Amino acid sequence: MNFIEGTRVVTEGELQANSITRYRVTKSYREQITTSGYYDQLKYIVEPSFEEFDSPGNLDTSGEHDNTVVPGFQHKYAQTGLMLVTDRCASYCRYCFRKRIVGKNSDEIAANFAQIAQYIVGHPEMTNVLLSGGDPFMLSTARLDKILDHLLPIPHLDSIRFGTKAVAYRPKRFEDPALPGLFQRIQEAGKAAVIVTHFDHIGEISADAEHTIRFLRTQGVQFLNQSVLLAKVNDDPEILATTFARCHQMGVRPYYLFQGRPVKGASHFQVPLSRGLEITRSITKRLSGIQKTFKYIMSHYTGKIEILDLGADGRVYMRYHQNKDPEKIGKIFSRPHREGACWLDDLPEG
Repeated sequence: MNFIEGTRVVTEGELQANSITRYRVTKSYREQITTSGYYDQLKYIVEPSFEEFDSPGNLDTSGEHDNTVVPGFQHKYAQTGLMLVTDRCASYCRYCFRKRIVGKNSDEIAANFAQIAQYIVGHPEMTNVLLSGGDPFMLSTARLDKILDHLLPIPHLDSIRFGTKAVAYRPKRFEDPALPGLFQRIQEAGKAAVIVTHFDHIGEISADAEHTIRFLRTQGVQFLNQSVLLAKVNDDPEILATTFARCHQMGVRPYYLFQGRPVKGASHFQVPLSRGLEITRSITKRLSGIQKTFKYIMSHYTGKIEILDLGADGRVYMRYHQNKDPEKIGKIFSRPHREGACWLDDLPEG
């Protein structure tokens, strides 16, 4: 198997034991990152590295298994349902937090959409559903339409979101002439159609990706972007500020900058929290008020935690952006900082 550092003979057992995903990348993405001028950074997103063999962690860092209420459907936060509609992606991110599923025939994928719809109907507090996976745009438009058949009649759903990196990996997918009709169906049902793109770096934004976004915006689709803070890739405030500014320019609202997760085989991508806070402060200095709409988020087992500051008192200040307990949402809390800490669990209580 080819790695960034060289070729290495590995057995199937070694790959499984170390949770190393097979190599997969689209031709268009490989061409984009090669000609972007940023290949030395972007190669780490899709090219395997020897570091994956020595990267500790686990395969379910945010408690997805514990929050699965129907096979393939999670309900962790009151207003949001998360549906895993496929275990395939156009390319495999080396830092993927769902590597337990992606590229495998997983039994965690939704199969009975009628059962899921029945659950949603019984939970009127749920206002939106996020289709994820894998990447929902690996499915045919006809398949996505069949999923919508179950969701659109539910009156208390206000929006349907699609979490995807296909706009970067496979932008030609969005040239399907049937896609505008799919988004039109969502809007005619009185709901918002939202695509959450995944651009980690300015070098990933191709001309085809920008064309896709600008066209779908004319069809009424709303766009948000999420990025992951990745060592060696984008742990640079100039790169991230430029990425967010470009997203804003295209009509994509910067939404989350995620702290890298302690995923087995991928925790080497983590950036210390103190460095992450330095980077986010530097990003905000480079952006105008209407561009700095992102939150620096840790998607922890206990909830989505916004990372706010490292105080002069040596404590990391945070607040719950989302939590299963609504009483905790918005409340600021802190923990003593520990040098090199990358995750809430690395910070001592007290």
